[in-house]
Amino acid sequence: MSNQKLFNVAVVGITGAVGEQIIRLLDERNFPIQSLKLLASKRSAGKTVSFKGQEIVIEEATPSSFEGVDIAFFSAGGDISKELVPHAIKAGAVCIDNTSAYRMDPETPLVVPEVNVDMIKENKGVIANPNCSTIQMVATLKPLYDRFGISRIIVSTYQAVSGAGSRAIDEMLRQSRAVLDGEEVTPDILPVGSLPRKHQIAFNAIPQIDKFLENGFTNEEMKMINETKKIMGDDSIEVTATCVRIPVTYGHSESVYVELKDDFDMEEIRSLLANAPGIVLQDNPEEQDYPLATDAAGKIETFVGRVRRDLNNPRALNMWIVSDNLLKGAAWNAVQIGEYLTSGQK
Repeated sequence: MSNQKLFNVAVVGITGAVGEQIIRLLDERNFPIQSLKLLASKRSAGKTVSFKGQEIVIEEATPSSFEGVDIAFFSAGGDISKELVPHAIKAGAVCIDNTSAYRMDPETPLVVPEVNVDMIKENKGVIANPNCSTIQMVATLKPLYDRFGISRIIVSTYQAVSGAGSRAIDEMLRQSRAVLDGEEVTPDILPVGSLPRKHQIAFNAIPQIDKFLENGFTNEEMKMINETKKIMGDDSIEVTATCVRIPVTYGHSESVYVELKDDFDMEEIRSLLANAPGIVLQDNPEEQDYPLATDAAGKIETFVGRVRRDLNNPRALNMWIVSDNLLKGAAWNAVQIGEYLTSGQK
């Protein structure tokens, strides 16, 4: 450990939910840090964050913040990334961006380490972290894709409110108390979109995440569709998605129907999933043992269960995939990418 190269690291968006998880993981994983710079908006500057027993003062993120930085984690929103990532690259940093700013840029690798880790070395200064819902799905499907090929995916998501930020969590809790106390509910956060109308999330399911596009799909749904093709490196995969916000704090759940190109044996399917990196097969329905958001919360793995052959298409499978959206869906995936950069596997 004493001979390991150390890196100057910056985290942009340190006060957000994902930024907080990145710092926790950097600490727990003993990330090889020489110096750590914590960056946020002007209103957060001057506050302190504890890291390895030291209090680090948060600085305002500006174009000049990245001198001497080797690796910069960005999780402060797409506009901030678009503004500051070019400055960080110019200063010599490799940026790991958690926003949607660079995901579909043809020059930018979109990486899930379990799926396409080799793309990391193709970076030109920025590596994009995919959408949280996409990450857990492609990480699970990758071993099946490699073995059998995939022709079609139909996914419905059941997404936690933490995906919309801490204010959405507060709104869900506040509304839940109000409903239980027989009080009136006045929504003001969800759904996050371009229109002013808001809906109650407590004891409800909202079939909208992000704004609607002209094709009738939401931006979140199109992220899953386009990112899956890019990460898998296969534009021929037909993907369709319906993304729904539900009153769960942490952990996205997905019902996934996948059509494989070749015939398969269910035992081989289970073996592939059970041995896939980062995947936990939790599939004992006779004991009511299957993935739950409440169990996945706080864990870095992705859990898959309810795996079964489709009744109508013998080459199709149905499954249930669950993962913590702030961890594998964001912070952990980003830190994994960082670990590959620091390990010399660029």
